[in-house]
Amino acid sequence: MGIYVNPRNVSFRKILNGDIYIDKTDLISQTNDKIDKPDCFMCVSRPRRFGKSMAADMLTAYYSRGCKSGELFVGRKAEKIPGFLKHLNHHNVIRLDVQRFLETKRDLDTFIVEMESAVVEELIEEFSDCSDIDLGARLKTALGKIFKKTEQGFIFVIDEWDCVFRIAKDRKEIQKEYLDFLRGLFKGAEYVELAYMTGILPIKKYGEHSAINMFGEYSMVDAKNLSQYFGFTSEEVLGQCRMRGVDYKEIEKWYDGYSLGGFHIYNPKSVVDALIWKKIKSYWTGTETYEALKVYIDMNFDGLKEAVIQMLGGGRCKINTRKFQNDMTTFITKDDVFTLLIHLGYLTYDEKTEEVYIPNQEITQEFLNVVDEPAWDGLIQALNRSEELLYSRIMIKRIKFINVSFKNKSFRKDLTNKKNYGRVVERPIT
Repeated sequence: MGIYVNPRNVSFRKILNGDIYIDKTDLISQTNDKIDKPDCFMCVSRPRRFGKSMAADMLTAYYSRGCKSGELFVGRKAEKIPGFLKHLNHHNVIRLDVQRFLETKRDLDTFIVEMESAVVEELIEEFSDCSDIDLGARLKTALGKIFKKTEQGFIFVIDEWDCVFRIAKDRKEIQKEYLDFLRGLFKGAEYVELAYMTGILPIKKYGEHSAINMFGEYSMVDAKNLSQYFGFTSEEVLGQCRMRGVDYKEIEKWYDGYSLGGFHIYNPKSVVDALIWKKIKSYWTGTETYEALKVYIDMNFDGLKEAVIQMLGGGRCKINTRKFQNDMTTFITKDDVFTLLIHLGYLTYDEKTEEVYIPNQEITQEFLNVVDEPAWDGLIQALNRSEELLYSRIMIKRIKFINVSFKNKSFRKDLTNKKNYGRVVERPIT
C-alpha cells in the first residue's frame, strides 16, 4: 500500500466521522457497471465543494487492495448493490490528486515528471517481481510491463484533473502537454479497468475535438445518470432539517436551485454549515471573494450585462452551451461566459429549455455585490423602463438590507415575491 498506489481508506473514514454524512455509496453501482468495458472512462465535473473529492475517496476505499473497508460500508446503500463483494478491495488502484503536484505556478513545468516519478516509485515497490522497471520510466511504460507480466489491470481515480487549466490559464503549451500525457496514459491501454476523473471543468476541447475524447462526461450541463450523487437532493436535505430542527423552507430558499437530470440539487457545503451552525448565510460563496465572479460578468460582450440584470429580476436567458471550449480563457460570446458560470456554480442550466438562471438567494447576493457599482448605474437606469427590471432595480438599491442581521434574527427582503418588493421582511432564523 502507498500514497498513490493501492492507498488506504483513511480519507473516507474521516468523512464518515464528520458531523453530517449523507450516504452516496450507491454511486458504486454506476462505476462497477463500467469496469472492463469500452466506456470505462468517466469524467465528472462539478463546482467546488460539491462532493467530488468525497466520492473519489469513497471509490478508493472501496476498490483499493491496500485496505480492508468492509466495515465502512456496513449499513450503507452500497451493500445492496449486486456484485458489491466481488469488487470490494479487489483492485489495484492509482489515486491521484493533481493539485497536490501543482501547489504554485512554479510547478507547472515539472509536475508531470514529478507525478509520474512518484507513482512509478510506488509501483516498483508494490510489484517487486517486475524487476525490469526503472525509476526513470514513463508511467504508461511501467504499467504496460506490469500488465504484461501479471495480467493485473488498474483502476484510476484522479481528482482535480483540470486544475492545470485553472492555474495555467494562458499557458497553452502546458495544457497541451498535459492532455498529451493523459491521452498517452489511457488511449488504447489494456491495463485500464476503469478511469474516473473529477474536476470543475469538462474535458478541454481544441476546436470541435478533444485530445482525450474516450471519456464520457457527466457535467452541470448534462449530468446523465449521476445527477443525485453530487450535491444533496431535496429529500436528503428535508430529512436532515427534520433531524436537526431547522426550517427547511429557509434552507430551500437559500441553497436550492441547481437543476440536474430532474433533481433539485443543493450546495452541500452551504447546507452542512447552515445545519451545523443553525444560521442562514452565504457559506459557499464566502470561500472565495466575489472577484472570481466579477471578472467574467464585467466582460463587455453584447447583451451580457443586460442578461444579468434580467436574471436578477427572476428571468432566464437562453444560451448555446455547445461551443464552449471548456477552459477559462476562450470566450467569444456571452454564451461562453454563462456556460463557464454554470460549471463554476454561479448559474444553473435547464437542459430542456436551454436556459440559464440564478439558482438561489446565496448566489443572488454574489451577483448583487458585483452590480452594486457605479459602472453598472447607467445600464440599470436604461433598463428600468420595464416593470420586471424596475423590480431588479429595487432589489439592487436595497442590497444593504439583505445581509443585515441582529442577534437570533435576520432581516431580509423576500426576493421571490414581488408583492414584497420595496419593503423588508423580518424572519427569525430557526
